Amino acid sequence: MSVDAQTVRRIAHLARIAVSEADVAPLQGELNAILAFVEQLGTVDVADVEPMTSVTPMAMKKRHDVVTDGGRAEEVVANAPETEDHFFLVPKVVE
Repeated sequence: MSVDAQTVRRIAHLARIAVSEADVAPLQGELNAILAFVEQLGTVDVADVEPMTSVTPMAMKKRHDVVTDGGRAEEVVANAPETEDHFFLVPKVVE
């Protein structure tokens, strides 16, 4: 795939980047080099490579997914000017 000058201008417009006419040709070359590299990656044989879910082994301890109140309600609202039943009290803004 090759990028022409009109495509460079369109990409710049879509990205909301101001590109002068003098910068169009160098950007065209850079984008074509990037696309050539991506095409080169497509030729790599990955048939025997198992897909990864992470770059590090997932040997983490997993906790049970349970809903709790955190047990720290008093600490959470400790610095609030006004509270009621472990909730923040705020001024009414809608009438």
